[in-house]
Amino acid sequence: MTILRTVLAAALGLTALGALAADADPAVAERIRAAVAEVEPRIEIDAVGETPLPGIYEVVIGGQVAYLSGDGKYLVQGNIIELGSGRSVSDERRGELRLAKLEESVDESQMIIYEPGGEVSTQITVFTDIDCPYCRKMHADIEQMLAEGVRVRYLLMPRAGVGSGSYVKAVNAWCADDPRAALTAAKQGKRNEQRECDDPVTKHLRLARDLGITATPTIILEDGRVEAGYRDFATLKRALDL
Repeated sequence: MTILRTVLAAALGLTALGALAADADPAVAERIRAAVAEVEPRIEIDAVGETPLPGIYEVVIGGQVAYLSGDGKYLVQGNIIELGSGRSVSDERRGELRLAKLEESVDESQMIIYEPGGEVSTQITVFTDIDCPYCRKMHADIEQMLAEGVRVRYLLMPRAGVGSGSYVKAVNAWCADDPRAALTAAKQGKRNEQRECDDPVTKHLRLARDLGITATPTIILEDGRVEAGYRDFATLKRALDL
C-alpha cells in the first residue's frame, strides 16, 4: 500500500486533464475508484480508460498516468512498450495529455509566435526565460528554424518568479508594440521600454508548473514529446524528423 500511496499522492495538487483514451466499463471504473479512495481518499481520479493489455486499465490523475488491474488490487509501475515496434504506448499517452493541457490552458493569442515565410513543416512550443543563456543560444537559431518551416510558439517562463527582473523583462516584451521583435531584442541583451498591459506571463508560469516543467528551454514537439534543455539546430532537426 505504501508504493500505491506514494505514486497516487504524487499527483495531488496537479491540474486535471481531459480523457482521451476509450472509457473503461463503468463497473470496472467504479471498482478502481473505490480501491484508490480506500488507500488515499484525497485523490480525485480524472478518468479510467482501457489499455492494449487485457485486465489492465489506465488511470489519469492530475496529468499523471498510472496502471491498475480491473479489480483495483494491483498497481503496475513503468511503461507499456509494444515489442514489435518498440514504441512506448505510455509516452504517447503522456504526450496526448500534455498537448491537451497545453491547448486548453493557453490560446495562441497568448503566445509569441514566429511564423515561417513558407510552408509549415512542423511546430514546436518552447518555454523560455529571457535571462537563460541556453534559451538565448536556442533563439539565435530562430532564422534557421523558420527557414526549415518550423513554427515556433513561445511561452514566457521567468524562472525567478513573479516580480523578478526576468519577469519584468518578459512583461515588457509581451506588452511591446512588436512582441516578436522585443523578445528577440531582449534575448540579445537589449533593454525594452518599460510597459504594462494585460499580459499572460503568470498564466504561462502556472501552465509550466501544472506540466511539471522546471527548466528552460523546454521544447514540446507537435506530438507532445518533450525535449528538455538546449538543443543545437542539427540535433533539434533530428528530433523533428526534418
